[in-house]
Amino acid sequence: MISTIQYYIDALDDEKHQTICHLLNQFIIENLSFTESKIWHSHPVWFIDGNPIVGFSKQKAGIRLMFWSGADFDENDLNIKGVKFKDASVFYNAVSEINLEDVKRWLQKAENIQWDYKNIVKRKGVLERLK
Repeated sequence: MISTIQYYIDALDDEKHQTICHLLNQFIIENLSFTESKIWHSHPVWFIDGNPIVGFSKQKAGIRLMFWSGADFDENDLNIKGVKFKDASVFYNAVSEINLEDVKRWLQKAENIQWDYKNIVKRKGVLERLK
């Protein structure tokens, strides 16, 4: 059976973006095998205990790899920071731009540095640190 994430990737109209997403999807699965994944707000997202930690999406600038708590990772290459929340991202337009050692380190940090997005509505937009 093909997963909903696979459908998302296959529906992308640019073959190089599909290739980037296939690589990211497989790498995230390999390094965060215990997480739950699904299409959330129209793009693939991985969760720990219902809390979003990493996802990717197609945007004008390319494929955005986003970490919900990435602003606290202290990583210069995650240079697109959210204004209102603690997210940070990087954009890719070719597989050759992806440094898997960096992505692996960011995935480890995503597991260990988390803000509570799961309960943000209940807390009226206020984030609390989980880890």
